[in-house]
Amino acid sequence: MVTQQPLFTGFDPQGLLFLRDVRQNNSKEWFDENRSIYDNLLVKPFRSLVSELALPMLQIDDQFETRPAIGKTLSRIHRDTRFSRDKSLYRSNLWLTFKRSSKNWTDAPTYFFEFGPDWWRYGLGYYSASRETMNLFRENILDNREHFLSITQPLLSDFNLEGESYKRPLLKEPQALANWYNRKSFALIYDGKETETLFDDQLPGLLQAGFERLAPLYHFLMEIETQKRRTILN
Repeated sequence: MVTQQPLFTGFDPQGLLFLRDVRQNNSKEWFDENRSIYDNLLVKPFRSLVSELALPMLQIDDQFETRPAIGKTLSRIHRDTRFSRDKSLYRSNLWLTFKRSSKNWTDAPTYFFEFGPDWWRYGLGYYSASRETMNLFRENILDNREHFLSITQPLLSDFNLEGESYKRPLLKEPQALANWYNRKSFALIYDGKETETLFDDQLPGLLQAGFERLAPLYHFLMEIETQKRRTILN
């Protein structure tokens, strides 16, 4: 029998205070003493948020991972410090993702929502796109420039295009296309204006509407993944 997650009613301000405090008290002892705050005021509502978004996200892509579990759609608060100069044990931010299983889609675009003690954001993009992906992306936006700009230009009124660009531009004109073409990787990101939004039960609807606006771009990018798979199979 599947346990139904309760409806999302908003994050508790005490949960955000926990994320702030973990920056200064980054020890196992402190975390264990305050674990109930993390479990009840951060993880529990995060699971509910994923559950509310699952159905509309599956309507965008029925192969999305939507299980409300840490390591599936939810980030871990524990950091892997083996290869990092930063030896902090715990993160002060959390995020969720909607993406296809990495078993079959290792370089696919990802939807995400992320927040910290005093900020939040959501969007769509790559964490670090491969050279093959970006080369195919550039070919596709040149071959379908009118269609690509018709689905992306309206988004730029609310979303910021982020990602490192080449120091020497690969394309100079037109500027609207070059802004995408010259990226090494990219994401479209909406930066939240009010922290109070995190405490509101309307957050799932806000994220759903934003994710649906980004769906045409998602499908454009997934066609690139399909092209890559055809190349591998041939």
